[in-house]
Amino acid sequence: MSDPILLEPVLDLKAAAPLQTTLLARRGQAVEIDGSAVQRLGGLCLQVLISAHRTWADDGLPLTIAGRSEAFDDALRQFGAHSRLDLQSLELTDVK
Repeated sequence: MSDPILLEPVLDLKAAAPLQTTLLARRGQAVEIDGSAVQRLGGLCLQVLISAHRTWADDGLPLTIAGRSEAFDDALRQFGAHSRLDLQSLELTDVK
Protein backbone atom coordinates (compact mmCIF):
# COMPACT_ATOMS: atom_id res chain seq x y z
CA MET A 1 0.00 0.00 0.00
CA SER A 2 1.31 3.48 -0.82
CA ASP A 3 1.54 6.35 1.66
CA PRO A 4 -1.75 7.36 3.29
CA ILE A 5 -3.75 10.25 1.92
CA LEU A 6 -3.68 12.93 4.61
CA LEU A 7 -7.00 14.73 4.87
CA GLU A 8 -6.98 18.50 5.27
CA PRO A 9 -8.11 19.96 8.61
CA VAL A 10 -11.07 21.69 6.94
CA LEU A 11 -12.96 19.53 4.45
CA ASP A 12 -15.39 22.08 3.07
CA LEU A 13 -16.70 22.90 -0.39
CA LYS A 14 -13.28 24.09 -1.60
CA ALA A 15 -11.65 20.83 -0.49
CA ALA A 16 -14.08 18.50 -2.30
CA ALA A 17 -12.66 18.73 -5.85
CA PRO A 18 -9.00 18.34 -4.77
CA LEU A 19 -9.98 15.39 -2.56
CA GLN A 20 -11.77 13.75 -5.48
CA THR A 21 -8.76 14.31 -7.74
CA THR A 22 -6.38 12.85 -5.15
CA LEU A 23 -8.55 9.78 -4.68
CA LEU A 24 -9.03 9.16 -8.40
CA ALA A 25 -5.26 9.34 -8.90
CA ARG A 26 -5.00 6.29 -6.62
CA ARG A 27 -7.78 4.29 -8.25
CA GLY A 28 -6.77 0.71 -8.89
CA GLN A 29 -4.81 0.32 -5.67
CA ALA A 30 -5.57 -0.15 -1.99
CA VAL A 31 -5.87 3.20 -0.23
CA GLU A 32 -5.50 4.29 3.36
CA ILE A 33 -6.78 7.71 4.35
CA ASP A 34 -5.53 9.49 7.48
CA GLY A 35 -8.25 11.61 9.04
CA SER A 36 -6.41 12.48 12.25
CA ALA A 37 -6.04 16.19 11.38
CA VAL A 38 -9.69 16.77 10.41
CA GLN A 39 -11.29 19.59 12.38
CA ARG A 40 -14.37 20.02 10.17
CA LEU A 41 -15.97 17.59 7.73
CA GLY A 42 -18.53 19.04 5.35
CA GLY A 43 -21.27 17.17 3.55
CA LEU A 44 -19.75 17.36 0.08
CA CYS A 45 -16.43 15.88 1.22
CA LEU A 46 -18.32 13.15 3.07
CA GLN A 47 -20.10 12.37 -0.20
CA VAL A 48 -16.74 12.19 -1.99
CA LEU A 49 -15.45 9.75 0.63
CA ILE A 50 -18.59 7.59 0.45
CA SER A 51 -18.46 7.57 -3.35
CA ALA A 52 -14.78 6.61 -3.24
CA HIS A 53 -15.54 3.77 -0.86
CA ARG A 54 -18.23 2.43 -3.19
CA THR A 55 -15.92 2.75 -6.19
CA TRP A 56 -13.11 0.90 -4.39
CA ALA A 57 -15.54 -1.78 -3.21
CA ASP A 58 -16.77 -2.25 -6.79
CA ASP A 59 -13.13 -2.59 -7.85
CA GLY A 60 -12.57 -5.20 -5.11
CA LEU A 61 -10.02 -3.05 -3.29
CA PRO A 62 -9.92 -1.73 0.28
CA LEU A 63 -10.29 1.94 1.13
CA THR A 64 -9.56 2.48 4.82
CA ILE A 65 -10.01 5.64 6.86
CA ALA A 66 -7.73 5.36 9.87
CA GLY A 67 -6.61 7.65 12.66
CA ARG A 68 -9.82 9.62 12.59
CA SER A 69 -10.06 12.71 14.76
CA GLU A 70 -12.85 13.19 17.25
CA ALA A 71 -14.22 15.96 15.00
CA PHE A 72 -14.33 13.50 12.08
CA ASP A 73 -16.28 10.96 14.13
CA ASP A 74 -18.60 13.69 15.47
CA ALA A 75 -19.36 14.79 11.90
CA LEU A 76 -20.16 11.21 10.89
CA ARG A 77 -22.65 11.02 13.75
CA GLN A 78 -24.15 14.45 12.95
CA PHE A 79 -24.66 13.49 9.30
CA GLY A 80 -26.23 10.21 10.39
CA ALA A 81 -23.49 8.27 8.63
CA HIS A 82 -23.29 5.78 11.48
CA SER A 83 -26.91 4.76 10.92
CA ARG A 84 -26.92 4.98 7.10
CA LEU A 85 -23.65 3.23 6.34
CA ASP A 86 -22.41 -0.22 7.08
CA LEU A 87 -19.35 1.02 8.93
CA GLN A 88 -17.69 -2.39 8.81
CA SER A 89 -17.73 -2.44 5.02
CA LEU A 90 -16.53 1.17 4.96
CA GLU A 91 -13.56 -0.07 6.97
CA LEU A 92 -13.56 2.91 9.27
CA THR A 93 -11.09 2.05 11.99
CA ASP A 94 -10.76 3.28 15.57
CA VAL A 95 -14.50 3.90 16.02
CA LYS A 96 -15.16 5.30 19.50
